[in-house]
Amino acid sequence: MVGLLTAMYVVLSLYLTVTLWNYKLTFEALPILICALMYGPADGFLVGFLGSFLNQMLTYGFTSTTLLWVLPHAASGLFAGWLGKRIKRPLKPAVTCLVTVSSALAVTALNTFAMYVDSKVNGYYSKAFVFGALGARLLTGIAMAVAFSLLLPVLLDRLEKAVGRD
Repeated sequence: MVGLLTAMYVVLSLYLTVTLWNYKLTFEALPILICALMYGPADGFLVGFLGSFLNQMLTYGFTSTTLLWVLPHAASGLFAGWLGKRIKRPLKPAVTCLVTVSSALAVTALNTFAMYVDSKVNGYYSKAFVFGALGARLLTGIAMAVAFSLLLPVLLDRLEKAVGRD
């Protein structure tokens, strides 16, 4: 399941993503959240780490800051899985919303940190570039997280019935 969800992450991040400047609209977090909530923090971490690492390799190759760019989604899988272990089933949209929004805010904060460090290391730092779209990125992340929180209870219920949780 980790392999399947990692592949899903890569496909979503490469082919179903809209990128403008340093602003990205994507569904790549969905497989991480599915795995984290179904199987826990270790598996959520793996999908986030492996999926993001493969995306980085296919898009940019290995650079001095690759691991910084991989960290946000790996941490998201770990965090969502940790919270998911504490949530009673069946999932309620409001509780799922708390998990997804928290995860989205963490990813946005860590991506901003990665962007800051990468821009300093590689000599393209601009306050406008790093922080100019932060508000829009936060709002988009929250909006996507709310949409995921409406989908996840239904998706997880059906997946758990189809493949089992353990």
